[in-house]
Amino acid sequence: MKDFVHLHVHTEYSLLDGANRIKDLIARTAELGMKSIAITDHGVMYGVVDFYKEAMQRGIKPILGCEVYTAKRTRHDKQPGIDSEQGHLVLLAKDNTGYKNLMKIVSIGFTEGFYYRPRIDMEVLERYSEGIIALSACLSGDIPRALLQNDYQRAKVLALKHNDIFGRGNFYLELQINGIEEQNLVNQNIIKISRETGIPLIATNDAHYLRKEDARAHEILLCIQTGKTINDEDRMRFSTDEVYVKSPEEMWKLFKDIPEAAENTVEIARQCNVELEFNKLHLPAFKLPDSEEPFEFLSRLCSEGLERLYGVGYDSTKSDRLKYELGVIRQMGYVDYFLIVWDFIRYARENGIMVGPGRGSAAGSLVAYSLGITNIDPLKYGLLFERFLNPERISMPDIDIDFCYERRQEVIDYVIKKYGTDRVAQIITFGTMAARAAIRDVGRAMDIPYNDVDTVAKMIPFQLGMNIDKALEMNPQLKERYDDDTNTRELIDMARLLEGMPRHASTHAAGVVISKEPIVEYVPLQRNDDSITTQFTMGLLEEIGLLKMDFLGLRTLTVIRDAVELIEKNHGVKIEIDRLVMNDPNVFKLIGEGKTSGVFQLESAGMTQFMKELQPNSLEDIIAGISLYRPGPMDQIPRYIHNKNNPEDVKYHHPMLEGILNVTYGCMVYQEQVMQVVRQLGGYSMGRADLVRRAMSKKKVSVMEQERQNFIYGITDAEGNVIVNGAVRNGVDENTANRIFDEMMDFASYAFNKSHAAAYAVVGYQTAWLKCYYPVEFTAALLNSFLGSSDKVSQYVYQCRLMGIEVLPPDINESFAKFTVVGSKIRFGMAAVKNVGEGAVNQIIRERQQGGSFKGFGEFCRRMDGRDINKRCIESLIKSGAFDSLKIFRSKLLNVYEKILDGIQQSRRIKLEGQMSIFEMDNRGTSSAGGVKGADEEIYPDIAELSGKQLLAMEKEMLGLYISGHPLSEFEKEINSQVNFFSSNLTVNSSEETENEASDELKGVRDGMEAVVGGIIAEKKTKTTKNNSLMAFITLEDLYGSMEIIVFPRVLDKYSALLAEENIVLIRGRISVKEEESAKIICEEVKPLKKVNTRKLYLKMEEDESKQLEGSVISMLKYFSGNTPVYLCHGSSCDPGKKAVVSNREFKVSLNNSLLEELKIRLGEENVKII
Repeated sequence: MKDFVHLHVHTEYSLLDGANRIKDLIARTAELGMKSIAITDHGVMYGVVDFYKEAMQRGIKPILGCEVYTAKRTRHDKQPGIDSEQGHLVLLAKDNTGYKNLMKIVSIGFTEGFYYRPRIDMEVLERYSEGIIALSACLSGDIPRALLQNDYQRAKVLALKHNDIFGRGNFYLELQINGIEEQNLVNQNIIKISRETGIPLIATNDAHYLRKEDARAHEILLCIQTGKTINDEDRMRFSTDEVYVKSPEEMWKLFKDIPEAAENTVEIARQCNVELEFNKLHLPAFKLPDSEEPFEFLSRLCSEGLERLYGVGYDSTKSDRLKYELGVIRQMGYVDYFLIVWDFIRYARENGIMVGPGRGSAAGSLVAYSLGITNIDPLKYGLLFERFLNPERISMPDIDIDFCYERRQEVIDYVIKKYGTDRVAQIITFGTMAARAAIRDVGRAMDIPYNDVDTVAKMIPFQLGMNIDKALEMNPQLKERYDDDTNTRELIDMARLLEGMPRHASTHAAGVVISKEPIVEYVPLQRNDDSITTQFTMGLLEEIGLLKMDFLGLRTLTVIRDAVELIEKNHGVKIEIDRLVMNDPNVFKLIGEGKTSGVFQLESAGMTQFMKELQPNSLEDIIAGISLYRPGPMDQIPRYIHNKNNPEDVKYHHPMLEGILNVTYGCMVYQEQVMQVVRQLGGYSMGRADLVRRAMSKKKVSVMEQERQNFIYGITDAEGNVIVNGAVRNGVDENTANRIFDEMMDFASYAFNKSHAAAYAVVGYQTAWLKCYYPVEFTAALLNSFLGSSDKVSQYVYQCRLMGIEVLPPDINESFAKFTVVGSKIRFGMAAVKNVGEGAVNQIIRERQQGGSFKGFGEFCRRMDGRDINKRCIESLIKSGAFDSLKIFRSKLLNVYEKILDGIQQSRRIKLEGQMSIFEMDNRGTSSAGGVKGADEEIYPDIAELSGKQLLAMEKEMLGLYISGHPLSEFEKEINSQVNFFSSNLTVNSSEETENEASDELKGVRDGMEAVVGGIIAEKKTKTTKNNSLMAFITLEDLYGSMEIIVFPRVLDKYSALLAEENIVLIRGRISVKEEESAKIICEEVKPLKKVNTRKLYLKMEEDESKQLEGSVISMLKYFSGNTPVYLCHGSSCDPGKKAVVSNREFKVSLNNSLLEELKIRLGEENVKII
C-alpha cells in the first residue's frame, strides 16, 4: 500500500463546522494504516495540544497547522462590503520555530485583524514565515478565487508571491478532487501554474468528517451553526459528500494521473517535526527589592505569619508542619508561585478589597494560612497539605481566590501592570453539546416538531456525567422508542455523533494565566470582547507549564463589606469580620431555626430544612452540611443527623477509625478522611494516600483492586523490604479491612474536599453572624448586591417583612443611589427606579447635600433645573413614590409636573432675555404654567388620589416590584396552603453562592413533576403555532418573584377567560427543566384564587371628632379597595365585633403600607388595628 498523509483536516475545533472528533480521527488514521495526519482548523489552534497528545499515544506523527483567514487588502482594513470577505490559506509547522511563528500568526489574526473572522495579511506572513509550509487551500483560497474570477495572471502572481515568502519547497499548490464542478476548473489551472512556475502540487481532501456516511451529520452541524433547518432552501451546505478522511487507496486512485501530488504529502510529513514540551514550568520570577533569596524571603514571611497567628513561641507541631510544607514547595519549584499569590493578595488587603478565607484545597496549607492567602487554621480543622500539593504527584498547585466581585478586576489589573500586558491573559473555555442539548439542537436542525424533540430530550436523566448511551441503558422507555420509531432513532443517532462537541468558545469566569516570557511564546491568543484570552483551556495550560490561577468575584464578600461599612456608619462599631470567634450559640440558633435567607451556602429550601433538622452547634456541623448537601452524599444525611443526636449509636469498624471519623459522628464525609484511613490503617505515605483517593474518585476498577490488596496486605519490593505495611500488619483483621475498603470505595467518588467546605463554612458563619446581630444592615447590603435582579430583590423584600424590617419606597429627601438604613428600616435607593440614571441620582444627592432638603415639589424642580434630569425621570420618581413624603397625592403631581417644568424653563428663558420671570410675581399673580403659582407655592388640581391598585401598579412598573404593599398580601395564607412550589424554587441560580446545589433535584425540582403554583398574572404573550392555533406564555408573579407558565392551545382555549393579566389564579401543571434555564410550568389547569377572609381592619375615632375627619378617612378608603373588611368605630364601641359604622359588606380595602401610614398619621397609631 502506498503511503498518503491528510494535510488539510478540520476537527471538532472548527466550531460547528468540523465534525472530526480528535480521538476518533486518530483512531481512524491508525485503522487506515496512515502514519501521519495534520490538524488545520479554521483560524484557530484550539485543538493542537489534544491532537498532538492523542496522535503520539497512538504512534501517529502529528502535524500541527491551521487554515488561516487572509484579508482582502490588509488586516487593518475593515470597511463594510469590501473587507468582509476573507480568503483561506493552510499553514503547517515544520519545526518548533514554525510552531511558535504559527501561534503568533494566528494570534495577530484575532488581536489586530479581526473583522468577522480573524484575518492576517502578507506583511504578517513575511514576518513569521520561518519554519512554516503553506498550501494554497480550498476554493476559498486567494489563488483559487482568482482563477474562478478568470484572472489567471493574478493567480499566478499570488502563487509566486507566496513562494517567495515561504521559500522554495515550502509552498504548495493544493489540488482537491471532490466532485465539485468549480474545483475541476480550478485544478486544471493550478496544474498549469505549477508547470509554469515549478511550484509543487499537493493532494488534499479538506476532510470535515470521518466517513462518507457522516455527511448528513455534518449538514446538521452546519444547520446548528447557521440557525437553519435541513429543509431550508437557503441554508449553507457543501455541494459534495466527499470531504471525509479517505483511505490512502482512495486518495491514490483519485490522483493516479498526478502521482506527485500524493507523493508530496509524505514528503511534507517527513519535514514536519514539532516536539511539544510538557511539565516544564514557565513561572515568572518574583522580583525582590534586595539580594534576599526567594526561599529565604518566603520562609521569613511564613515565620512572621505564624507568630502573628499563634503568638511567639508557638509549639513544634506548627513549626514542624511549616518546615515540611516549605520543603515540599521548594523541592517542587513553587516558591515564586506562593510569593506571586501572596503579593497580589497583600495588594488587595492593603487597598481595602475583600478577600475570601480560602477556596479549594489551598485551605489545607499552613504556608498559605501564615501568608494570609487563606484565613482558616488547617491544624484546627484537620485539613491536609497533601490534598493541596502532593510531593508524589507532579502537578501545579491550585490556589483559587475569592475577591469582592465589584473590585476583582482591580486585582487583575495590578497583576497585569506588575508582570506586563503581554505576560498575563485570561483563559478560554468551551461550551459543549451535552446529551439533552444535542438532542434539542439536532431536533431543531432536522425540523422535527418541538413536542417530539422535547419528549425524547426529557427521557434523558438529568444528572451529572449523563450521555446518550448511558441514557439508553438506564431508561427502558427511551430504548423502546429508539428501537421502534425510525424518526427517534435518526434523531438520537445524529445527536450521538455531535454530543460532547464544543459548541462555542467563551472566557473562563475567573481563570488568569501568568507567564515568564510573552504568553504568545507558549500559547496562541485571541480577543474575546475586551479581554485577551488563551486558545488553550485551563488543563492544557497547566500541562505545558504555565501558571494558572482563579480570580473569582464572590458576591457575598461584597455583601459582607457593605454590611460592615453600614454597621460602622450607623452604630459606630468597627467589625473585624476575619476575627470572629466561630462558636457563638446565637448564630447557630439562627441557623437551626431556619432563618438562613441570604446566608451563604445555607439559604436554599433544602439546606434550610437540613439545618433545622441538624441543629448545628459548631462550625464542624456547617462544614459537614455543605459537604453532604449534594448529589450522592445526601443519602448520608439521615445517618449523620441520627448519630449526632444519638452518639451512643455510633459504631466503628475498628478503634483506629474513631479518631478519624468522630468529628462526623462515624460517617465518612470528606476526601481527607479517606486519605487518613489509608494512611493510618494501611500505612501509606500521605502523598500515596492522595493518589489512592484520586483513583477511587475516578472509579478505576483495575487500579482499585490492586490498591485493595496493597491496603490490606501492604507492599514489599523485590528484596522483600516493606514499603507499605498494610492493614493486617497494623493489627486490622482481613475481613474488617475489606469492609473498610468497600466503604471507602462506595463513598470516595462522592466525598467532598473538606478544605473547600471549611473555607466556605467560614463565609457562611460570617453572614449568619451579621444577620443575627445586625439584620437591617446585612439585609440592606444583600439587597444592594442584587440591584439588577428584581426577582431577587422581591424575594429579600418579602423576607424583610417576615423579619419585621420595613422597606420604605424611594424618597427624594432620604434616598441615596443604593438601599440605605434609616433607623430600623431600609430605604429603597433611587438608582433602582426605572428611567432614573446614575447621573440624575448623583445630581439630586449633590444638590440635597449642598442646599438642604427639598421642601416642595416645585422647589425641587427649580433647584434641579438645568441638571441631567428630564420629564421622564421626574415622572418615574413620582410613580415610584419618591415624592410621597411631601404629602402631595401622586395623582396631583402627575397632573401638573409637566406644566411646572415648562413654566420653570420659560422663566429661565425670560430671565435670559432680561425680563421679569413669571415666577417672580407676587402671590396674587398666576403663571402661564396653567393654574400653577410660584415654584415653591404650587397650586394643585382638586383631584383624588389614585386607587391603591393603581399606586401599586406604578411601583411595580418603576421598581420592578411592589414596596408599599402587594396585590397578593391578602392571599398569602391561601397561596401557602395550596401550592407546592414558589418562583424561588424554580429559578436557576447562576451565582457562585449556591455551588453546592448544582442539581435542580436538590431543590426538589425534577422534570415532569406535578406543580401547583399561585400568583398574579403579570404578563401574557400569545404566539401562533404551526397549526395556526394560539398558545400563551404567562409571567406569573408570587410573593417571591416570577415564573414562566407555558399554555398550549388546548388548555388556552379552555381557560382563556381566567388567563388574563392581573387575575389572581392557581395553576396546576408539570415542571419542564432545561439545562442552565429556570424551570417552567406546562399549564394543565387554572382556577381562580378565592380569598378566605380572616383579617379585619379596625379604625377608632373619638366621639367628639368631626364628621369631616370621618369623611376624609372614608374617602381615602375608597381608593384602596381590596378584600379586607373595615370597621370604623367611635370610642368604646371599637371593640372587635361591636357597632360597626362601616359594614364589611360595604367597605373592603387592600392593606398596604401607604394606606396604613396615612391612617396612622390621621388617627394616631394606637387607633389603627389589624385583627
